Amino acid sequence: MGAAAGFVALVIVVALVVLLLALSVRMVQQYQRGVVFRFGRVLDRIRQPGLHLIIPVADRMVRVSMQTTVIGVPAQGVITRDNVTLTVDAVVYYRVVDPVKVLVNVRDYPSAVLQVAQTALRSVIGKADLDTLLRDRDRINAELKAVIDAPTEKPWGLLIERVEVKDVSLPEGMKRSMSRQAEAERERRARVIAADGEFQASRRLADASRAMADTPGAYQLRLLQTVVDVAAEKNSTLVMPFPVELLRFFDKLARGAGEQIDAAEAVPSVPGDGHRREGHR
Repeated sequence: MGAAAGFVALVIVVALVVLLLALSVRMVQQYQRGVVFRFGRVLDRIRQPGLHLIIPVADRMVRVSMQTTVIGVPAQGVITRDNVTLTVDAVVYYRVVDPVKVLVNVRDYPSAVLQVAQTALRSVIGKADLDTLLRDRDRINAELKAVIDAPTEKPWGLLIERVEVKDVSLPEGMKRSMSRQAEAERERRARVIAADGEFQASRRLADASRAMADTPGAYQLRLLQTVVDVAAEKNSTLVMPFPVELLRFFDKLARGAGEQIDAAEAVPSVPGDGHRREGHR
């Protein structure tokens, strides 16, 4: 009986030791930090990753994840500064930097961060106009990060790493107006480019005409090149330009003949020639 009683006592002691170890040993993962509350008060030392012993019943350990958490901000109906109604949603990336503040100063911090993000999204988008929201998305994201980070970093022990506007939904009427505006802008640019090209071409043609005027044979070479270009198209009709130099040649020839006639008519008659003509009669 004594041996049996001793064995039972040994088993009870071992069971108590195992139970005590089970209540005392806590394991903290690599991505976690442990905060110990002793009789409701927070101990100063933060438990790092590994195995730790706590006092059963007196101590309670709470593990806090230090990983980056991503939350999606639901779509919010917002009116911009230029009175355009649109729907905007965003994504917030944050992580815990002070486990004690996260547990003591705020309750359910993921939900609190979500509410702050929704309020900040409405506030920041309401102060910006539509063009800024569509073109300068980085500045909007930076402003959102600053607004969300201000009430959460020091009081709550959270660090807002990144905030991004994910999608901007415009009304159908605004989409059509923007499409017409973009089309008109592209048409304006096309006309400006075409006019600029015409202006540059006219300047080049003027330079070419002055260069060709200094060389009379250049017109003939250009005429032959034009004939070659037209003949290469294999059309049934061949357009033959009439050279300006040929017109100038005929003009000079006509002027020379006219001058000779005028000179012949201007010769005076010989005296006595009339008398001979009268005697002959």
